[in-house]
Amino acid sequence: MRKAVIVIPAYNEKGNIERVIAALFTNAKNIPNWEIHLLVVDSFSPDGTGKIVKQLQKKHNNLHIVEVEKSGLGNAYINGFQYAFEKINPYLLFEMDADLSHDPDIISDFLIKIEQGADFVIGSRYIKGGEIPKNWGLHRKFLSFIGNMVVRLGFMKLKITDWTSGYRAIKSWIVKDAYSHIKNYSGYVFQVALLDYAVTHKAHVDEVPLRFIDRTIGESKINALQYSSNTLLYVFTHSAFIRFVIVGLIGFGVDFGVSYWLIEKLLWHSWQATLLSTEIAIVSNFLLNNFWTFSHKKLQNSPLTYLWSFLKFNLISSGSVIIQTIGIAITTSLFGQSLWYIYKIVIIAFIIIPYSYFFYNKFIWKER
Repeated sequence: MRKAVIVIPAYNEKGNIERVIAALFTNAKNIPNWEIHLLVVDSFSPDGTGKIVKQLQKKHNNLHIVEVEKSGLGNAYINGFQYAFEKINPYLLFEMDADLSHDPDIISDFLIKIEQGADFVIGSRYIKGGEIPKNWGLHRKFLSFIGNMVVRLGFMKLKITDWTSGYRAIKSWIVKDAYSHIKNYSGYVFQVALLDYAVTHKAHVDEVPLRFIDRTIGESKINALQYSSNTLLYVFTHSAFIRFVIVGLIGFGVDFGVSYWLIEKLLWHSWQATLLSTEIAIVSNFLLNNFWTFSHKKLQNSPLTYLWSFLKFNLISSGSVIIQTIGIAITTSLFGQSLWYIYKIVIIAFIIIPYSYFFYNKFIWKER
C-alpha cells in the first residue's frame, strides 16, 4: 500500500484546523490502496492551533505535527517534506491550505491522476469544472488571472493553467530532486519554483478541477504585492522564452550596428551590408541561444552536431524572413504603408517570435 502525506502549513488556524483534519480523515476511509497521513506544520501559532492538533493526535494515529519558526510558506513546506521523508517515507506528497479553501473531497481525484501516470497534479481553478469565488473583487480576480497568464506565457507552457495553485499532489522523487532549487524560495513564489523544476525535469503534469472557496474564518496570509513582484522576478530570471526574446533583441542590435558600420563607414552597398550583418546576427543568436537560452539542453560538443544544427537554425531564420516579408506586403497593401513599422512590430511579436521559439525547440534544442 502506497503512502501519501498531506502537508498543511498553519498559522493561527484555530477556527479551521479541526474541521480540515476531520474532513480529510473521513475521506481517507473511502480511498482504497492508499495509506493517508496528515502532517500539520505549525509556526507556533499564538492562538493554540498546535495544541488542537496535539489533542487530535490521540484520536488519529496518522496525524503528525512539526513545529517550526514562522519564516514563510516555502520554509514551512520544506520542513514538512523533510519530516515526512524521515518519519513516514511517502510515495506522494500533497500541498494543501489549512483554511478550507481547498476541498478535501477531491483528494481521490488527485490520486486517480497519479495512478494513471501523472507525477505532479494541480488543483486548477481555470479548467472546466474549476472556479474562483464569485465574491472576489475585480482587482483580485484580475491579479489571479493575469498573474497566471504571465507565468504561462513567460514559460510558454500554456497547457498548465494554474501555476499558482497551492493544492497539489507531487511524487516524492520530484521534491527530493528539487530540494537544492526550492530551498532558495521562502514565500509563495516557492509554488512556481517547484512546478517549474518539475516541468524542466520532464515530470508528467496533470490537473483536476478545483472550486476554490474563500476562507470564512481567520485572515489571509498573502501579501499580494510581494507575491506578485517575487513571482515576476522568478519568471524573468528563469524563463527560457524571456531569454530567447532578449537574445533576439541583442541580435537586432548586432544586425543594425554592423549594417550601419558597413554602409556609413565603409560605404558598402546596402544589400551587401545587410546580407553580412544578417548572417552575423544569426551566428550571434545561435551561440547565445545554445549557451544561455537553452543551456539546460545545449547541443552536444561535436563539430558535426554544431554544423548541422546551425544549418537548421539558418533555415528556420530564413522562414522568419519570408513570413515577415509576406506579412508586411499583405498589411501594407490592405492598410497602406504609413504605419509599416507598427505592422512589423506586431508581426515580429505575435508571429515571428512564437514561430522561431517553437521550431528551435522542435528541431534544434529538442527535449531529451
